[in-house]
Amino acid sequence: MADIVLDQVTKRFPDGALAVDKISLDIADGEFMILVGPSGCGKSTTLNMIAGLEDITEGELRIGGQVVNNKAPKDRDIAMVFQSYALYPHMTVRENMAFALKLAKTPQPTIDAKVAEVAHVLELEEHLDRKPANLSGGQRQRVAMGRAIVRDPAAFLMDEPLSNLDAKLRVQMRTQVSRLQRRLGTTTVYVTHDQTEAMTLGDRVAVMRGGRLQQVGSPQELYTRPANLFVAGFIGSPAMNFMPATLEGGTLRTRMADIPISDQLRHTLSSEGVGHDVIVGMRPESFEDSSLVPAEKRPNGVTFRALIDVVESMGSDVFVYFTVEGKQDVSSAELEELARDSGQADTGASADQVTARLDAATRIREGDEAELWVDVRKIHVFDAAKGTNLTLGDSAGSSSTVSADA
Repeated sequence: MADIVLDQVTKRFPDGALAVDKISLDIADGEFMILVGPSGCGKSTTLNMIAGLEDITEGELRIGGQVVNNKAPKDRDIAMVFQSYALYPHMTVRENMAFALKLAKTPQPTIDAKVAEVAHVLELEEHLDRKPANLSGGQRQRVAMGRAIVRDPAAFLMDEPLSNLDAKLRVQMRTQVSRLQRRLGTTTVYVTHDQTEAMTLGDRVAVMRGGRLQQVGSPQELYTRPANLFVAGFIGSPAMNFMPATLEGGTLRTRMADIPISDQLRHTLSSEGVGHDVIVGMRPESFEDSSLVPAEKRPNGVTFRALIDVVESMGSDVFVYFTVEGKQDVSSAELEELARDSGQADTGASADQVTARLDAATRIREGDEAELWVDVRKIHVFDAAKGTNLTLGDSAGSSSTVSADA
């Protein structure tokens, strides 16, 4: 077991490209840390530097209190699980799992005992004498994990290990990975592009963008207190809705509705020196069919009318989509990157489309001009120029944040 500390770690490739820029991150002994972000954000490069597969240009990496910048991967006491299973096709499951121990000249009785123990944990006992070609995708991934576990390393490094599995199997394996990590208590760094995996697996999540950390915190902290536009839009499914707003006195005027703000938020916006133009963020979960909102809750929000374009019934709840009229007159690098990552920029989907998640009891249908309600206590207000979340005020919570300029 070991903690992992990245101190101002930087990776610059020979052509001058900056892949990772001064990342500082403390991963506690036994912690399950997730690195998440869009393609090209530097998360896999960071993992490879921890593993020793990429050289560190600047900064210091410590594992278990020892500086390992110049140590070979085999001397770092880590085990890696890749996206591809990387199993030897001519070997049985038993032989694949035992291979690293044989290379280390571990006594055969010890190898047999460790393989049997791990096979029991991963429910692979019936498959030990099969070869990879005779296993399902999920079974192969468990063998790859078993091969790492038998080594009893100080840390596990996992690079999108579930991305080759189908949707249903990914959910099942996600549960198994989480349960297994808690049972073993081994420090784990897990890279994923899937924010659902990040939210359900990790003790803490580190969101990356453009080679820099944007925010580090528990999944709940990132969801309720995002540091900036990018984190707010990347964390949460469906994604947060964004729309331009104009601050006039105690009201945020948007093309959807006029939203009153508290005296505290008005004071924060004034003290930050924010101009009249801001960006308002509202999660789909903050909306409701107005007819289903209890009378005691109504004062906590505002009602408005919207022409419903699409209705999707999910059984437990209903998603409705509508478009707000008017010109999108606020641009943001974070919003543009989120649109590219989600595919919205490629499909031509409108940035003016709003997603609302309603109670399954709603009777709203496509084509209706429906009356909706949104909880104004849960809105986020972002600086249009810097992207920072202005609603955090002076109490940023316990999560670690990085400037949106980073």
